[in-house]
Amino acid sequence: MARIIIMKFIRIDIEKERKKEMQQKYQSERLGIEPIPKLLKNLSVPAMVGMFVMALYNIVDTIFISYAVGISAVAGLTISFPVIMIIMAVSVAMGMGGASVISRLLGAQKEKEANQVFGNIITMIIFVSIIGAIAAFTILEPMLILFGATPDILGYSVDYMFPILLGTFLFSFGFATNAIVRSEGNAKLSMNIMIISSVLNIILDAIFIFGFNMGVRGAAYASVLSQGVISVIFLHYFLTGKSSLSLRIADLAPKYKIIKEVFAIGLPGFMQQAAGGIMVVSINTMLIRFGSEFHVGLFGIVQRISMFMLMPLVGIMQGMQPLVGYNFGANKFTRLKETVWIGLKVSTLLSTIIFIIMMIFPKYFMMIFTSDAEVIKSGTDAIRILFATAFFIGVPVVCGGIFQALGKVKLALILSMSRQLLFLIPLVLILPHFFGVNGVWMAFPISDALSFGLAAFLLYRNRDLILRDDDLTVETETEALLPVKENTVIGEPLAKSSEA
Repeated sequence: MARIIIMKFIRIDIEKERKKEMQQKYQSERLGIEPIPKLLKNLSVPAMVGMFVMALYNIVDTIFISYAVGISAVAGLTISFPVIMIIMAVSVAMGMGGASVISRLLGAQKEKEANQVFGNIITMIIFVSIIGAIAAFTILEPMLILFGATPDILGYSVDYMFPILLGTFLFSFGFATNAIVRSEGNAKLSMNIMIISSVLNIILDAIFIFGFNMGVRGAAYASVLSQGVISVIFLHYFLTGKSSLSLRIADLAPKYKIIKEVFAIGLPGFMQQAAGGIMVVSINTMLIRFGSEFHVGLFGIVQRISMFMLMPLVGIMQGMQPLVGYNFGANKFTRLKETVWIGLKVSTLLSTIIFIIMMIFPKYFMMIFTSDAEVIKSGTDAIRILFATAFFIGVPVVCGGIFQALGKVKLALILSMSRQLLFLIPLVLILPHFFGVNGVWMAFPISDALSFGLAAFLLYRNRDLILRDDDLTVETETEALLPVKENTVIGEPLAKSSEA
């Protein structure tokens, strides 16, 4: 009798494991089976909602600080933003680079290799967090002065950034694992976790800033604690078998080849964030030179509004990437083509809607942040200039995500750097000499138009790779689908180029 009972429990456990394995496999395999419009909606809408909520947290953060402390405190946060972007740059490189490799490995049915990539990403996060903590105690103040902090706002910047740097592990882990969760098609979990983090952050902001009267330092504590909560949720997700991936100690051992491939593919994302940091430093420098600290604070508010309005486009791009990576890895090029066309159409429609809204209602957005008439008037004028060519911005965002998901590192890098490093920063440094502070705002629409032209050119030039229709069979044609080799013949099957 005892043996029968034991065997029964064993069979139950085996059945549970089998069901769990089937669920994990379907989690990623559905990217190559279900209709593209349905998948893109299911992947993009949660990403949009999550990004909206994340942007909303940043907006509420700035609103609280603007009303509780003042525009100088907002300027202090704006000065510290490049430091945050450095953390984000490394995290994005690990997360998006790893997500691209993992999604294509899952598409090629290589779960063991995907787990090794995931383990190495965790190791890199630990290493980066140690560097962040050391920086908090050694170079924080000189770094903020280098980024443009004046004596009047330096204290605000230090108060905000010190806790953030100590919590580098939590931020990096959250950013990177969020991208990885999306890469296996679980956009809903990603959305829910971002919502939890942002709502918790807003609640803690109110408690620390107004309840405990902690000012900008309270905002930093709120951010660190909320990131800690989502890190625990992500860790639980990976450790309890709910993911297609598994976290094992053996996979934490760093492997040079994996790290190199992850950062090679994540390099465009890294460069985009790093260029964003350089851009903010350049803008702050020119605003102080041709204006004052008031204009730095004004830019901080306008930048938050811009981030909020652009989140739908980022959501579309993030929703497309798992579909592009998986179907490319599975050599299902018809599905890849359909994904690209739908993404381009939807992003262009959203860009046009954003343009219309920002031309008609900029004053009301500014009134959310402040009741100061001068700030509202100056912000309204700045927004209308910034968004003058906003109908162009969807195509570059989507194209960058497409090339990154395909592992086309050089193309993604060129496109990601074009708007900020190649176009925007030179214009920011030149135009204020002729147009004053307005020259800074004018640099944005011009760079958006130039970036659109470059994206359209690169998309057309690579149309034979992205818009092909000849589906192949994974078992017979797929080799190791890590980053696409630069000598791959465009328009020919990957296996042929590798055999040649």
